[in-house]
Amino acid sequence: MATKMYRKDYPRPQFVRETWIGLNGEWDFRFDDANAGESERWYETFEGDRKIVVPFTYETKASGIGEEAFHPNVWYSRTVAIPAHPSGNRAILHFQAVDYTAKLWVNGRFVGQHQGGYAAFSFDITPYVRFGEENAIVLKAEDSQSCTQPRGKQRWTNDSFECFYVQTTGIWQSVWMEFVSDVHLQSVKITPDLDNYAVRFEFRTEGELPSSGLELEARVSFQGRTVKQFRVNVDRAWLRFDTDLLHEANGPWKVKAWSPRHPNLYDVEFVLRRDGQEIDRVFSYFGMRKISIENGQVLLNNAPLYQRFILDQGYWLDSHLTPPSEEAMLKDIDLVLDMGYNGVRKHMKIEDARFLYWCDVKGLLVWSEMPAVFEFNDDSVEAFSREWLAVVRQQYNHPSIVAWVPFNESWGLMHIRTNRRQQQFTESIYHLTKTIDPNRPVIVNDGWEHTVSDILTLHDYEEDGAALLERYADEQAITDNKIAFNRAKFAMAQGYAYRGQPIIVSEFGGIAFQTELGWGYGKQVAGEEAFIERFDRITQAIKRTPYICGYCYTQITDVQQEMNGLLTADRVPKIPLERIREINLG
Repeated sequence: MATKMYRKDYPRPQFVRETWIGLNGEWDFRFDDANAGESERWYETFEGDRKIVVPFTYETKASGIGEEAFHPNVWYSRTVAIPAHPSGNRAILHFQAVDYTAKLWVNGRFVGQHQGGYAAFSFDITPYVRFGEENAIVLKAEDSQSCTQPRGKQRWTNDSFECFYVQTTGIWQSVWMEFVSDVHLQSVKITPDLDNYAVRFEFRTEGELPSSGLELEARVSFQGRTVKQFRVNVDRAWLRFDTDLLHEANGPWKVKAWSPRHPNLYDVEFVLRRDGQEIDRVFSYFGMRKISIENGQVLLNNAPLYQRFILDQGYWLDSHLTPPSEEAMLKDIDLVLDMGYNGVRKHMKIEDARFLYWCDVKGLLVWSEMPAVFEFNDDSVEAFSREWLAVVRQQYNHPSIVAWVPFNESWGLMHIRTNRRQQQFTESIYHLTKTIDPNRPVIVNDGWEHTVSDILTLHDYEEDGAALLERYADEQAITDNKIAFNRAKFAMAQGYAYRGQPIIVSEFGGIAFQTELGWGYGKQVAGEEAFIERFDRITQAIKRTPYICGYCYTQITDVQQEMNGLLTADRVPKIPLERIREINLG
């Protein structure tokens, strides 16, 4: 059941204002391989030589261009009619994601720039716009093949290889605009406290606060029934307020918890008033749920949670990293649930906020994972840290996210097993993440040599179920680094010891049918029954190992040259979904 203020295609469903202007669609476009655009002042009178459909990148068919060669500089332009008297007197231009460096001009004047290909960002363009007229928006996106920028699965060579795919350049998520007052809500951080039936709101306002007369009202409701309502005076830019949710409207349990079986969501409405007059209204939602770790188990709402996850790289055939539509995201979630999985590991991608919204609504668990860098130096440390912290803050309120995964398989940290500097970097990111969010597990170096990780995760593409069961028969041999797995990798980095963390096999499987079009893990299988037999045996081997408390199968769909999905790249099941479901739930 959608939240009260759900708006189809609204780019930021966790923080909704009623009035907004969507800027997706056709823009003027131009390559700039010589990097001449700025010196030639293209931003003053931009002349594109082709059209592009935003938010799809030029590498995709959905963009209308479909050229996969790398171009380091690309330009976009379009005109926007801005109302003479909008709902607020400040115009905010939002970009959900632009890869990698974005530079913005409005009406020929430079506004600012942002670096980072995955985090959302905004510009206050009020000083540059002409209200009641057409306004020219020009964006230059600069990308590179550098391995010091977070790039995840994007290739850094001219050709795709192994599990690295066509790059993503420029605007690849929604562009939109909204109007706000001089003083308005900038963000609200929402933290549930299930054990105490309470919730914490941390408000941040933007703009110069008046000396008095500023008041914030919040109304929490569940399925249309008011649960709590409070007002606070706003006398500083940052404000915290705790409230309990005990109310008869919640039924006999007094509070409605969120879980995959019962994804209950509370609606919350924030109204900012100055001298009694409304100046801002924002709608949001939250789920009352708790993720914790105790005695080697991950707990959801204080009960053991067995995580049946599937690896999801979030690629589409004709639009690559950009979802083709909201309906396509919903279809993916439904397919995952139909196969008996209760979660996805979003691999090397920061997903569209609408996808996370529907995971919240439908009860699909998510591990949120940062796209990797592939070199280790001062520049990569700075770029990674800045963007990761922005992502954690951006996604914090989603109840479906139950773990943060900043690092995977020593990517960008190839000497982490022995290199103290690389180990210290992972420790710093772990503690920074826990500072912002102490309530979710943080998985450090998913799959390989762990340092300070809340969960011990293992990647193992053994194709023989009996061999897999035998390998994990001795838990201590794994945790004490006596047994190697997955190409001679060990569980712990040198200098670190296993501390009783939950153990999850977070990559396995990767089965592919016999084909000349791509690759999978292990020997390719000849037909449906051979696929099912191998899938069943390796899955049961993990499920029959008592100390393992979850798994993540590789993967939901084929991705370009990687042909090991349970579905094809265009979401056609390779085998009946009910057979996968029976094995997962049996």
